[in-house]
Amino acid sequence: MKVLGILALVALVAGGALWLAIRSNGPAVLDTVDRIAGPSRGVELVRVARYGEHPEQKLRVYRDPAARGPQPVLIFYHGGAWAHGDPDDYGFVARNLVPEGYVVVLGGYRMNGPGRYPAMLQDTAAVAGWVHDDIARHGGDPSRMVLSGHSAGAYNAVQVALERRWLEEAGVPGEAIRGVVGLAGPYDFYPFDTDRSRAAFASVGAGPESQPVNQARAGAPPILLVHGEEDTVVKPRNTRALEAALEASGARVESLYLPGKSHNDPLLALANPWRRNPQVFDRVAQFLRSTAPVSVPVQAKLP
Repeated sequence: MKVLGILALVALVAGGALWLAIRSNGPAVLDTVDRIAGPSRGVELVRVARYGEHPEQKLRVYRDPAARGPQPVLIFYHGGAWAHGDPDDYGFVARNLVPEGYVVVLGGYRMNGPGRYPAMLQDTAAVAGWVHDDIARHGGDPSRMVLSGHSAGAYNAVQVALERRWLEEAGVPGEAIRGVVGLAGPYDFYPFDTDRSRAAFASVGAGPESQPVNQARAGAPPILLVHGEEDTVVKPRNTRALEAALEASGARVESLYLPGKSHNDPLLALANPWRRNPQVFDRVAQFLRSTAPVSVPVQAKLP
């Protein structure tokens, strides 16, 4: 009994240490945990590229080397309040979604001063432009792209999908964007009332046009919005406002609200072992199949 008690205490301490590590450097820790806890699924990093001169203008391409035929492409943009984050830390997104039948691209963008509005949107679209021009070399289909992201990355993905000018300037046909997945994104935060939003938007005079809620339009790509009901970083009213605006415009929008969940929980759901609770992961995978269907069988599901 004493040994069992000691083991239980060690497990509790280890769990607390893991949670503190996730809070301080979440994506990198998630990537490590997923690599250890998840099965080996044959996902390979096949390209690291730069699409601009700034160090943060980079991307990573993952695929299943055994896959046949052009596959649809999921582009994922990291969060970090437009101030921090690195696509190098998000390999878990690729390891879990490539087996669903997709080429996955993790896209970076300029942050802080160099990334102030609209630079982060120009970079978001530029990643899609690189994919449109080059992804066929890596087994991807440039005519079937889904944009996605968490937090600030969700804002980037949704805004460029709704406000046509950014993708047009990057040479991406609108019909190539088959869908958008936004996880815990800020979509309705004007006037700017936080230090991060003032630094990224107010400091350059951005106005209501910078808000996805004001860019809702008929003919927009289908959008899935996921948000934790207890998110205090980006309040769920952002998703509710955008959902209402999209519905009013006649666009296709789906939503998933997670009772008791906070800001990072939608992202955690894409990593092992948390993805074994299928609520979020299966909904995302279902949405991807409905908007950018795969044409070949996917790998077997996790036990």
